[in-house]
Amino acid sequence: MRNALLRASNREQDMKKTRRPTIAGLLTILSGAFGSLGSLNYAVGLTQARGFGQGDIPPFVPSIIFGVPSVSTVIAIFAVVAGVLCLRRKRWRWALAGTIAATLSMLPLGLPAVILAALSRDEFET
Repeated sequence: MRNALLRASNREQDMKKTRRPTIAGLLTILSGAFGSLGSLNYAVGLTQARGFGQGDIPPFVPSIIFGVPSVSTVIAIFAVVAGVLCLRRKRWRWALAGTIAATLSMLPLGLPAVILAALSRDEFET
């Protein structure tokens, strides 16, 4: 019994912690924040910037796909919560799902977050 406990503690010490979950969490939080700002802009119309919603590449995909800013706001909030889970290294499945939601909010930030969260699966607690 004692040998099994020693092996388990050695395995935990051998597990190398990297910065991947931290970077994934920060990217996910930023993506969610930008997504919520984009849905707020879409709902209220704070700016009339050229190119937004005029046939160019949309800056925030869920607002354009669904046409309802409340759906993109929920996706953005889920991405922020998942970013916190990534920073704490807890609940890998929820964190990965949130990084995928972050990809829906803002592709350039969400895609690297998904890759980093997927690569750092062993660093998360279940």
